[in-house]
Amino acid sequence: MHDAVILAAGGSRRLGQPKQLLTISGETLIARTARLVAATRPGKTVAVLGAHAERMCGQLAGALAVFNPDWDTGMASSLRVAADALTGRTNPVLVVVVDQLALDEAHLWRLLAMHDGSSDTVTAYGEALGVPAVIRAVTLMRAMALEGDTGFRALWQHATPQAVRDDAFASDLDTEADVARAVAAGQLDPQRGRM
Repeated sequence: MHDAVILAAGGSRRLGQPKQLLTISGETLIARTARLVAATRPGKTVAVLGAHAERMCGQLAGALAVFNPDWDTGMASSLRVAADALTGRTNPVLVVVVDQLALDEAHLWRLLAMHDGSSDTVTAYGEALGVPAVIRAVTLMRAMALEGDTGFRALWQHATPQAVRDDAFASDLDTEADVARAVAAGQLDPQRGRM
């Protein structure tokens, strides 16, 4: 059994529109992410929302929406909100973000299958280790001490995780150029003006 966290609180400042609401075949990225996570049958799923939260609440496929009032301070605040929402639970936690177009159910199952509880299990791309990841409950609780735009990588500097390599996860959606490339590659629907 595992729990899950969907990190979706960001304001997409560089993009200029909520990336969570971009679509693939008419499905928003946040709805797609929630659907893929739900397919792994987590015991409890928490979706951390912030900017534009009211536009996302109906797209969470059974996930519990929790609001991060400090979403604009960076990733660490969302991790603290997630840790608080899962306090007392001891299951490993599948952690995902919404803007990785490579996300699919098969990769999530690979991470879950590799995770044996001895360390966190992460995705490796390029020189980075990151999400999607299956982390131990103790790692999520340690995230309560993080500040600013710091994520799990700060914790992994002292405890080497297991890794599943997939360099496709190096691409995400931060700028208009990223979106244009994804549209040109058929990975995103064409954008019809600002959302």
